[in-house]
Amino acid sequence: MLENFLQKIEPQQFVEMSGLEDFQLGKQLSIYEDRIPNLKGIQLAIIGVGKVAANAVRSYLYQLTNITPTLKIADLGNLAKPTNEVLIPVIKELLDSQIFPIIIGNQHHFTLAQYQAYHLREQLVNLVVIDKTIDFTFDKVHARRNINFFNKILQQDQSYLLHLGLIGYQSHFINPRILQFFENQQFDYMRLGHIRAQLEETEPIIRDADLLSFDISVIRQSEVPATRNPSPSGLFSEEACKMAHYAGLSNKLTSIGFYGFNTKDDLNGQTVHLVAQMIWYFLDGFANRKEDYPINTDGLTEYLVDFKNSNYQISFWKSKRSERWWMQIPVKSRSQKYDRHRLIPCSYNDYLMASREELPERLVNAYSRFS
Repeated sequence: MLENFLQKIEPQQFVEMSGLEDFQLGKQLSIYEDRIPNLKGIQLAIIGVGKVAANAVRSYLYQLTNITPTLKIADLGNLAKPTNEVLIPVIKELLDSQIFPIIIGNQHHFTLAQYQAYHLREQLVNLVVIDKTIDFTFDKVHARRNINFFNKILQQDQSYLLHLGLIGYQSHFINPRILQFFENQQFDYMRLGHIRAQLEETEPIIRDADLLSFDISVIRQSEVPATRNPSPSGLFSEEACKMAHYAGLSNKLTSIGFYGFNTKDDLNGQTVHLVAQMIWYFLDGFANRKEDYPINTDGLTEYLVDFKNSNYQISFWKSKRSERWWMQIPVKSRSQKYDRHRLIPCSYNDYLMASREELPERLVNAYSRFS
């Protein structure tokens, strides 16, 4: 079925394959050149949406060191037609085969296709978007446009979106009414200034995602000159790579997309080179997953925190493998669809706040979602 939607690639067009050494990533990939490679045992699959931009990223990605030889990765080429309608069944088939899709897309609205693949599977999910703005509008006319994909996700008659995390937004780009609307939904959000002070606090938000969308325009223009929506302020490249690494480490995450760039205005390949490095850091995180996602509490140590003034108790759990933290949320509904969401990723700082009888904002938002 994948052959109907994908277009093979010719690596020689963007990298000298014969010049690559065995330690480089391009030598280790199963590439769709003549036919779709055998996907048995494949763990991750690269998909390009927008041939020129995706191949430009590959030209750098293939040359990076393969420090994760245990990973089985396929490069399935580019979409035959770069549209949501073509991308959705590709992602769904990969997810159904338990293969992790890595999408390289030139436009951020392909996040909608990424989400709709889960919708077709009737799977309740958490979505995390890393972007400097929020692609949502109250204007009913503009809401129909692809660029405002949040409208289509949030306003579906039957939504499978349980929770949304927004990371890296800049307040000066966003209508205050939109921020208030998202706050009223008890979504997690973390603006750029907060990230600059506490980058590690993005990790629990990212760890809670089933799918993640990374808009390259969240990075400052001086570091990525070929973004579609540039800004002089934003993340540094090291911060973006660190967050990509957090994503790779998360056992819950099952797809990721890197979006929102072109090659027309790139300076010496600076933008696509950084995207390639972000993918590399994601792969490094993926290869070092601790397999400690708490399907149950085995392998976790419980820490009970009593709120004496309110006669309330919170259970915190710490992984013995990774030393990461979770909070347990009392779910009133008996529906099994909420079971995998009852333990909310948190930070050590959240535990310290609770120990001082201060309610972490993450806990307050989560309790509101489930009550």
